[in-house]
Parts: sequence; structure tokens; C-alpha cells
Amino acid sequence: MISLAACIGGFCLDFLFGDPVWLYHPVRIMGNVISLLEKAVRKISRNSKSGLLIGGGLLWGLVIILFTGIPYGLLEILKSKNEIAAFLLEMFWCYQLLAAKSLKEESMKVYKKLKESDLEGARKAVSMIVGRDTAKLDCEGVTKATVETIAENTSDGVIAPLFYMLIGGAPLGMLYKAINTMDSMLGYKDEKYLYIGRIAAKMDDVVNYIPARISAIMMVLAAFLCGLDWKNGWKIFLRDRYNHSSPNSAQTEAVCAGALDIQLAGDAWYFGKLYKKPYIGEPIRSIRIEDICQTNRLMYVTAIVTMIIFGTIKLLFYII
Repeated sequence: MISLAACIGGFCLDFLFGDPVWLYHPVRIMGNVISLLEKAVRKISRNSKSGLLIGGGLLWGLVIILFTGIPYGLLEILKSKNEIAAFLLEMFWCYQLLAAKSLKEESMKVYKKLKESDLEGARKAVSMIVGRDTAKLDCEGVTKATVETIAENTSDGVIAPLFYMLIGGAPLGMLYKAINTMDSMLGYKDEKYLYIGRIAAKMDDVVNYIPARISAIMMVLAAFLCGLDWKNGWKIFLRDRYNHSSPNSAQTEAVCAGALDIQLAGDAWYFGKLYKKPYIGEPIRSIRIEDICQTNRLMYVTAIVTMIIFGTIKLLFYII
């Protein structure tokens, strides 16, 4: 019950305040640790394929132990001394593990630049939240990239950590975030990361499998509540949810594309190389700048619906 209350409190704090830029963030610490371990693995393995693969697995295990074991241990120690302090710490961690407000704020920077007809500024703003090359994107390309990243990160940045926190509190949320961060840093399929990041990428697919599908279903319900085309959202979800190299990334993108009656994805440039990708959705209408606002609204309602439904399930579990 304390973990549930901490999760609800953290959820509300994120909606109200987001991530203050002056405050330390656990993901930054994770990133620094992962970078140090990556350098050590490369040095010891001398970049041999087998050495990178084994070292990547050891790196993955060590990061999980550190960022799950330490939070769990600290909370257990605090609980034995001061339950209120333990609750406040867990709520603070839950707050930091969610990214709804930050996702909205960063995407709205792109929206504001587009409204000002500052395409160069919009390209720079969207480059902060997407991995693709943005230098040659036109207004439609910038808008599409922004909508896609909001839709995808509704699962990765909001629903998935919320799902794990509702199950096992902040420590399980930390475990998810560590796995997700390793995938973000190491899970590329290029020559540099193909072996050292293979386990990180595969395990991220595993831990996101259920949350991605829950996110998509919740987003269909949110589309209905927002007065969007939820029937088309469900249709495109069933049809296009695997139109991505990842088994999870297109789940919410498909619902979003269908609910907005637009077409997402397609070919994109990464690190100067063109990658051929299938489309998601149908171009019933052209994408427009206001779709960034609509997608943020859809993300927020999806998060609220998920919190209410799964929070109630957990509460009933305790009562029964």
C-alpha cells in the first residue's frame, strides 16, 4: 500500500512539475556508469566479437544489480528506521522515473518553433528528442518525427515504468529504466554496437513486450475519451503494429496514426544513411502542426487511464 501511494504521488508530481533541470536524475547516473563500463569492456575485450558479446552481457547484469539492488536496499533500511522517510524517497524516485511532463515540454518546443515558422529552430528542437538526422527535414517531416516520438515514448517513458512501479515499487521501476537506458545507449545494430549491445537490445524487447501492448490498448480507450477516431486507431493497431524493426515500437505509433487519421513512419535517415521503413497508418488527411498538441493530449489521457485502471486493480488486490 505504501508503494502504491508512492507511485500515485510520483505520478502526480511528474504531471505537475516534470524534471527540473537543476535536479540530479537517476538516468544520468545510469548513463555515466554504462559509459564507464562500456569503455572497460572494450579495453579488456580488445574489440573481439566474442569478447564484446560476453562483456556486454556482464555489463548488463552489473548495471541491473547496481540500480535495482541499491534502491531496494536503501528503502529497506529506511523502512526499518522511518517509514515516512522511506515513503517520501520512494515517491521521489517514482516521480523521477516518469517522463510525461518532460516529453510534453520538449515536444512543445518543436511546436512553438513551427508556429513561428522557424524551421531551423524546429529542426534543432526535434533533434533533441529523436535519433534520426533532422537537418533536411521539412515542416511535415519535423511534425511527423515529433508525433512519432511522443507516441512511442508514451509506452517507453510513461506507461512501461508506471506498469513496473505498480507491480514492484520504485526498485522495479529502476530495473526497467536501467534496461531501457542500456538499450538507448548500446542497442544499435551498427558495427560499433552490434555485439556489445545485443543483450541490452534483446532484453529491452522482452521487458517492453507486455507494457507496449497495454499502452496501445489504453491509448485506444484514451482516443475514445478524447473524441478521436478510436475505431480507426484499433484497426491500424491490428494491421500495422509490427511495421517496425522493434516488436514493440509500432504498437502505440499505430494507434496514434489511426486515431489521428494520418500516416507515420516511412523512410528515414540515420547517421547519414537512408533506412527503408514501412508506413504506419493511412493518409486520410495530411499531418499538421496541431497534431503535436493532439498527441500530447492523447499521451496524457492514456497515462491517466492506465493509472486509474491498474492502480484500482492493485488496490483491490490488497483489499481482497
